[in-house]
Amino acid sequence: MKRALSVSLPSSQRTLGSTLLSLSRWDATGARATWVPAFAGTTMRALAVAVALASTSFAAFAQDVLIRNATVHTAGAQGTLKNADVLVRNGVVQSVGSGLAAPGATVVEANGRPLTPAFFGGITEIGVEEVSGESATADSAVTLEDQPMRPEFDVTLAYNPASVVIPVARVEGIGFTLLGASTGGSFIAGQGGVMRLDGSADPVGPRALFVRLGGGGAADLAGKSRAAQWMLLDQMVAEARGRVAVDSPHALLTPAGRATLARYLAGNGRIVVQVNRAADIRQLLRWAQRENVRIAIAGGAEAWKLAPQLAQAKVPVFVDALADLPADFDQIGATLENAARLDSAGVPVGFSQVGESHNARKNRQLAGNAVANGLPWEDGLAGLTRVPAEAFGVGDRIGTIAPGKLADLVLWTADPLDVSSTAEQVWLGGRAMPMRSRQTELRDRYLQQAGPLPRAYSK
Repeated sequence: MKRALSVSLPSSQRTLGSTLLSLSRWDATGARATWVPAFAGTTMRALAVAVALASTSFAAFAQDVLIRNATVHTAGAQGTLKNADVLVRNGVVQSVGSGLAAPGATVVEANGRPLTPAFFGGITEIGVEEVSGESATADSAVTLEDQPMRPEFDVTLAYNPASVVIPVARVEGIGFTLLGASTGGSFIAGQGGVMRLDGSADPVGPRALFVRLGGGGAADLAGKSRAAQWMLLDQMVAEARGRVAVDSPHALLTPAGRATLARYLAGNGRIVVQVNRAADIRQLLRWAQRENVRIAIAGGAEAWKLAPQLAQAKVPVFVDALADLPADFDQIGATLENAARLDSAGVPVGFSQVGESHNARKNRQLAGNAVANGLPWEDGLAGLTRVPAEAFGVGDRIGTIAPGKLADLVLWTADPLDVSSTAEQVWLGGRAMPMRSRQTELRDRYLQQAGPLPRAYSK
């Protein structure tokens, strides 16, 4: 028998309510165990226990949820709906409208606060890198001296759904990421895929192939010349298309590598290219048209210079909207207006930073910064939701709030593109996610009053 839980706190009491909710923690099974500091009074302790018990039912068992009176940013055809309701049944959005009723469903009073689709964390290594400085916990790159070109390398096979990095991103409103392979011994990094941060072990949607082009470190992986990248790439295409014998002493790819690359050349999956310089992007567009492949650009600091061509080719660009300085010779034309100029030309614009797995929360700062520099607000939201979902083949399931889509939702305290706002509750597949992470637990641990022993001994 399902129980209705109405959560509606006046603004003056939300801080207390949030504090009480933070006094609970989740064990490995997903059940919530109550933890209250020794200095809490009897009344506070009792109230915290009550909240925790109610939240256990809310998070662990509820699949039917009615979020009422929200400002619903659908990121889709319906746009933004004021004073709207969203009904979730069996983990899927059933209805979006006003005055919805759902007997037996858990009721959450939004009181006008923003509700959005769960956000995209960018192209990251979440789940395959715990500590960047410890090689034993980093699995995103392959380095094989005897055969460095290995497009068949699939980083999703190393994904750890129990990674402590996942809750750190999730409590910030992030529901999915594109798990990317990083370049190790070759500018052809390997494959990755979209991971939902709901505890699932497997990727959703098609795989993506990752390539890094340009000067600096990318050129170092290809004979120290960006021209050599095209030479090698053309030979790999020739091999994948069967124009070079498998047993050729000059072959660059293994049989598995040929088969993998052939799938992308046939249009099965997108090739994500990390590239910044306009001249390199121009060559990339020519190559993609010649080989008839689907590409996306990550970085694209100078992509605005080719905005009409990118729009015509329907190439999505995932920009770092904080890049405004010539960090290297590939980014001399970097500008804070990059996203706005691309969007104005009709280019699908998303957001991502390279190497920010542990700070994926910054992705919405990128969108907010782009809005501050001319990008329409709705398009900034789309760059965190609909654009990446559609670009990487999962737009039929996530990225917008619409009937039939997975209920991957976030209720925010205020404008989600303003970094002073926070995620109040995250639902993935209609399940309320624990708003806890290793970081929040450490915070709470060391905010305790000192007891008989130093706080380091507290649980």
